Amino acid sequence: MVEPEQKPTAGQRLGAPESLGISTLEPGHKPPTMPPGRQISIRVRMLDDTEEVFDVSQRVPGKVLFDLVCAHLNLIEGDYFGLEFQNQRKMTVWLDLLKPIGKQITQPKNTILRFVVKFFPPDQAQLVEELTRYLFALQIKYDLACGRLTCNESSAALLVSHIVQSEIGDFDETQSRQHLLYNKYIPEQEALMDRIVDFHRKHVGQTPAESDYQLLEITRRLEMYGVRLHPAKDREGCRLSLAVAHTGILVFQGHTKINAFNWSKVRKLSFKRKRFLIKLRPDPNSACQDTLEFLMVSRDHCKVFWKICVEYHAFFRLFEEPKPKPKPVLFTRGSSFRFSGRTQKQVIDYVKDSEFKKIPFERAPAAPPGSRPSPRASTTGARRNSRGAAPLPSTMGEDARLGSAPGQRSSVCTELDMSFSFLHYIFDFNQCSLLQRFPTDKAYFIAKELLTTERTYLKDLEVIISFQNSVANDEAMPDSLRNIVVSNFDPLYKFHTGFLREVEQRLALWEGRSNAHIKGGYQRIGDVMLKNIQALKQLSAHLQRHSEVLLELETACRSSRRLEAQCRDFELQKACYLPLNVFLLRPLHRLMHYKQILERLCKHYPPTHEDFRDSRAALADISEMVAQLHGTMIKMENFQKLLELRKDLVGIDNLAAPGREFIRLGCLSKLSGKGLQQRMFFLFSDILLYTSRGTTTSNQFRVNGQLPLYGMTITESEDEWGVPHSFTLFGQRHTVVVAASSASEMEKWMEDIRMAVDLAEKSSGLSSDLLASSLGNKKSPEDSALEQESEDDLSASRTSLERQAPNRGNTTVHVCWHRNTSVSMVDFSVAVENQLSGNLLRKFKNSNGWQKLWVVFTNFSLFFYKTHQDNYPLASLPLLGYSVTIPSESENIHKDYVFKLHFKSHVYYFRSESEYTFERWMEVIRSATTSSSRSHAVTRKELHLY
Repeated sequence: MVEPEQKPTAGQRLGAPESLGISTLEPGHKPPTMPPGRQISIRVRMLDDTEEVFDVSQRVPGKVLFDLVCAHLNLIEGDYFGLEFQNQRKMTVWLDLLKPIGKQITQPKNTILRFVVKFFPPDQAQLVEELTRYLFALQIKYDLACGRLTCNESSAALLVSHIVQSEIGDFDETQSRQHLLYNKYIPEQEALMDRIVDFHRKHVGQTPAESDYQLLEITRRLEMYGVRLHPAKDREGCRLSLAVAHTGILVFQGHTKINAFNWSKVRKLSFKRKRFLIKLRPDPNSACQDTLEFLMVSRDHCKVFWKICVEYHAFFRLFEEPKPKPKPVLFTRGSSFRFSGRTQKQVIDYVKDSEFKKIPFERAPAAPPGSRPSPRASTTGARRNSRGAAPLPSTMGEDARLGSAPGQRSSVCTELDMSFSFLHYIFDFNQCSLLQRFPTDKAYFIAKELLTTERTYLKDLEVIISFQNSVANDEAMPDSLRNIVVSNFDPLYKFHTGFLREVEQRLALWEGRSNAHIKGGYQRIGDVMLKNIQALKQLSAHLQRHSEVLLELETACRSSRRLEAQCRDFELQKACYLPLNVFLLRPLHRLMHYKQILERLCKHYPPTHEDFRDSRAALADISEMVAQLHGTMIKMENFQKLLELRKDLVGIDNLAAPGREFIRLGCLSKLSGKGLQQRMFFLFSDILLYTSRGTTTSNQFRVNGQLPLYGMTITESEDEWGVPHSFTLFGQRHTVVVAASSASEMEKWMEDIRMAVDLAEKSSGLSSDLLASSLGNKKSPEDSALEQESEDDLSASRTSLERQAPNRGNTTVHVCWHRNTSVSMVDFSVAVENQLSGNLLRKFKNSNGWQKLWVVFTNFSLFFYKTHQDNYPLASLPLLGYSVTIPSESENIHKDYVFKLHFKSHVYYFRSESEYTFERWMEVIRSATTSSSRSHAVTRKELHLY
């Protein structure tokens, strides 16, 4: 008698060793026993259509079964998924993780649970592991096939082409067409056969991991991405569908979205019988009702949708899992349902902050061309060991394997064979040789700096696009200005969006989230930079015209008060965290950042490294571009600084006159009959202005006097006046005695003034008469309004994350006034070269915990965000006057890669992820707290400084 052939388990299909016998118990502890109760077998259908059986007690909560499934898959990011099934009323519901399984699944023999994606994130880059992205790709494939994910024909053909590339590999027309005949991915596939084949032809060289990434990247932009429609009617009886997404509640008519209610606008969600109620926050600018009502099929359907909304809101909006409410003693009112599990933020933080490298995810070999792929066997077991390997566990530790929160020990200890019985094998995961840290190669962190700064740069380009959209249809916007902004910035934004996507994808492969780097040589970035810099060279014409944008905008604002007011109002928006014209120069500065990154790569790599040649070629190309645009960049930086200073000064109109160049600004004390008085001095190539701080709400500085540089002499006068660090300026008309705050400040001022006087003597440029007409006794209508200012007004206090000072009260001029220091054009030039972004942990002087923040360093300041996706900073910390050091032993920090920022009583600690990032943060912050040498300016401006 022939015995029936047994179907291989998922682990056997993937080559896993027999009976690994893995336990997550600490040594000396006994394995827990399954709770008493009848054992039931639960069938679970995976995303590749294979079925697995799990034996559990009917009394255990749903989380036990869900953890078993995630452990079986070795899925770390299991929180995005869920188990769904049809209940007794034939309704599709999610398995409740808190309720006993027996109370939810009453007929286990006739019930099949489906393991599917439950929460669809807005950005696929948030999915850290390749396995997770692969499972998402299978979900998209299923949604396409069943018609749930609708899109236009072009998008459908492109999506299928990426699936085919992942299934059979590089293009061969005969094989591709044969494969499409055997496998149907979309309902109308035959009609789109030619378009699919044409798209597939363009994917040569694309790995399955890259195909999955591209599939998800295209899908997330579709209107029906992650949407599950729930039939409903409005108050007028019109048929609609409701859905929930990471953004909020969506309303569809057919497959067209007709309304959306963002979570920030929703105050309360509830249901009464068949009525689903959305209570909105009051909005005086909206004609929408405060409470919206929808009629659903039944009370059960209404409650099911309400539960999904509660879970989506908690997963995407909350920082941590909500705590259960205390049970009432006597009476209950309403549902006790709550979200259970980690939120998205907890998932991302846990996976990224993990010190261990996961076991690589390896796919099964590609299906033979033209064959029908067996339910993709690489899905369920997901990660595999070679058969000859020692019986080491294919997991990183109990927390990740079973999907429990960091630091919490799961009550379930399982092995990976199909019986899921509890074994006695003790495993100390700290001794496992497979568990390694994330990449430590310096090149990886250089590439990561490219990624983080590119994210910030793209956000800066979005500010220009936002400004363009806000004034595009206004008559005050001249056509010439509108056309030049659109033609220059739109192509750049499109290019850098694609560039960022490629860098994100390469870093995802490099970080060990898959084993693709082993086979594909993805531990490099020079090839990506070379390809994109060569493409960027094609946009050189747009970069050359950036000076025209700045000049055109200035001319338009001078001729139109309305446009000038619009620009001023736009600068007051939170997203415009720097002066508007600073953003206009960002594309020119970004070229220098690329050059610096490539210089560091080439210096790090030995000539024999596989990435050295591409990095050196990319460096040559970007150096050529920087050299071509160098002169334009220097002129525009000076022009932009003159325009910015004009906003801070009252009593001068033509500051940005042709030929004038800015040299230094800062605080000096002027000696008069009343003693020493604090004044703000502004040194230009032809004149020295001194001003007093105004008492207006705009915090501007009023020009009190001027000293033409032609014929000026300067001498130290500390002995003569008995005032430390004082010097005397002898002009043609009058003499001024001033004192600096320190010997170094005095030296910097005297050096710059002497250099400027020498240039004025040799130059036949501006005359002081150009300023005479604008130095009248003009008074601002706001002079009577007084405003108190303190150190806290510069966002340097503990409350800096709760608020942000207005732009004009937080400029470099005002920081110098409060901190009694100065800054030169050389320092500004260095500042635009030294920009940095990334995650840092921050700690206050007297606090215990560390807070993770996305930090952007630019314009002598640190700008704080919760994540890199935020559109505007929560607060800023100007660094002029601060000192950066390493904490001493007495401060009891006891952490690696920590630096300390301090000014007077204000102390902050920041912690970086590696030695390289620590050194980079120290380097750029020192550039903001220490004046640069004159040699840097000579190098940058070649012949002379100004």
